Amino acid sequence: MQIRNCLVGLAMLLAAALPAAAQSAHADIINQSGQKIGEAKFHQQKDGVSISLSVSQIPPGTHGVHIHAAGQCIAPDFKTAGSHFNPDNKQHGAKNPAGPHNGDLGNIVANAEGKAKGSWVDSHVTLGDGPNSLFQQAGTSIVIHAQPDDETTDPTGNSGSRFACGVIQK
Repeated sequence: MQIRNCLVGLAMLLAAALPAAAQSAHADIINQSGQKIGEAKFHQQKDGVSISLSVSQIPPGTHGVHIHAAGQCIAPDFKTAGSHFNPDNKQHGAKNPAGPHNGDLGNIVANAEGKAKGSWVDSHVTLGDGPNSLFQQAGTSIVIHAQPDDETTDPTGNSGSRFACGVIQK
């Protein structure tokens, strides 16, 4: 019995010391015509979720990027994606003293050919369990907006209409 208790204790210690299985997600980004124009990849890290985005065929210039609170991307306006993902009930923007929303990512810049890449680590979301999980019952999505995000103005950073969207999936 004593050996069994030692083995159980050892197994519990090992399980606690080992890192959790890596969690990841992805989103196929579609345009207003429903065509795939890129993808986003999500990976759980100790300090949050790393997000990488690569898109093409978008208007040149600066565009706000946000995680939205519903996992639906119905073109052409993508309003089905809902509002910004904000379970902490903060105001919009990294530069807002009462912010940011959990899903405020910032901006990407598309070159003259309409290609853009972005990468972030969002410490306000997780791919695990809980209210900040990107795997909510209603789902979540990543949205690219027509205008730059000023990172201050509540509720959207003056980032304008939505022209690309992807449902975040395991």
